[in-house]
Amino acid sequence: MTFLDALEEWIISTLMAAATLVIFAAVVHRYLVGVPVLQDTLLRFDFTWAQELCIYMFVWMAKFGAAYGVRTGIHVGVDVLINRLSGPWRARFIVLGLLAGALFTGIVGTLGASFVWHMAHTDQVSADLEMPMWLVYLAIPCGSYLMGFRFLQVCVAFLRTGSLPHHDHGHVDGLEEEAAASADINWYALDDNLHPHDLTRADAPRTEETAR
Repeated sequence: MTFLDALEEWIISTLMAAATLVIFAAVVHRYLVGVPVLQDTLLRFDFTWAQELCIYMFVWMAKFGAAYGVRTGIHVGVDVLINRLSGPWRARFIVLGLLAGALFTGIVGTLGASFVWHMAHTDQVSADLEMPMWLVYLAIPCGSYLMGFRFLQVCVAFLRTGSLPHHDHGHVDGLEEEAAASADINWYALDDNLHPHDLTRADAPRTEETAR
């Protein structure tokens, strides 16, 4: 699973970075074409395919990102009622929900695979890139089957350990470290004019004003 996890994250990050670079290059090209000095040179490069390519990359990224969300617990779910149930009933409903998710994504993946199979026997291509459309729609079965596998993986892990992957949506990287670092600071003991001084504390700095 380590290889599959790394491959999944690599595909998502690569598609995101590539789409960002393509969009940036297309926007810069569009504005620099208006510069008379660079116009003749830049008109040789055609970026009409950039928008279409970025759309397809974001579709693939979204499908694999959905599977990544199941594995890491990023997806938002309404579980207020389930969390109020007793232990055994809560576990049953969680397993039922995970199996229902696996069944749904499996059906979507199968229908998508059938659609891709029939499209592969046609000559349909995209408008700008002239890419075979079955390659574009291949994201549906690949992403859906991977998402269904992730549902089953989480279900098995829950049956073994009783825990689900959890992601704190309010967490921001770096804030906890700042809070932990600032928790040990005694603001009343700082000998400056920026922080309040507690005159009743024994460790408060002794200045001329406090001595009076």
